[in-house]
Amino acid sequence: MIGWCSFLCAALIVTPVAVRLHGRAIFPQQHLRLHLLRIVFLLASATLYYLAVARIPLADAVSAYFIGPIVASLLAVAVLKERFTATKLLSLALGVAGALVILQPGGGPPEPGLLLAFASGVGFACFQVTTRRIAGGAAPFQTLAFQYLAGVVLLAPQAALNWTTPRPGHLWLFAAMAAIGVATHILAVLAYRRAEASTLAPLSYLELLGSTAIGFIVFRDLPGGPVVLGAALIVGAGMILLPRKPTPAPDLPAA
Repeated sequence: MIGWCSFLCAALIVTPVAVRLHGRAIFPQQHLRLHLLRIVFLLASATLYYLAVARIPLADAVSAYFIGPIVASLLAVAVLKERFTATKLLSLALGVAGALVILQPGGGPPEPGLLLAFASGVGFACFQVTTRRIAGGAAPFQTLAFQYLAGVVLLAPQAALNWTTPRPGHLWLFAAMAAIGVATHILAVLAYRRAEASTLAPLSYLELLGSTAIGFIVFRDLPGGPVVLGAALIVGAGMILLPRKPTPAPDLPAA
């Protein structure tokens, strides 16, 4: 229900702008199957994440979720034919190590919430790579109008089966989620037009700091030691993928 309401609010924001800018052609005119697949990845990731945070602390869920940027960098090599480098191989090794530390496979069955968060991260990685694939083929508001209106339709059965009427005092939260979501998705579409997916994916780690802070302030949740260590390895794996400007050669004095 929460996802459907947030998509509906976002659709109410985006659709009038798309009509104003593009008239009747408010949807992308090519690669519609890829656009639909992109939405499926987004909805799957969001649903799995909601299920995860209902079972484990927010900080733990976020830490596991951030396997996503590493997966996105690898998928960018396989799907988008971006270069595979030694740095990306090292990133993969660190990311897998971090995931194993969080899951602690030798300490009994893994927490289902952590598995859901990992799966959510993988789903979002697929969403990122698909966004990069279709970024140049449609205007941002065409992409978002299709994303949110299709999302409203696809989430309707789930919302109907689990419907709980929101309190009037909560409506502003749905509106705020929608506005923030629209703004971030517009910026993401524009960013993927200008940079490789493997370059942009590690920037997602900025979310880790904010989510951990919100989890502590609102819910008094702090991640345990293994989660902190695993998250540090995963963040390190992502950060080494950030592009670095080449150091200019020093000027040599004239002979």
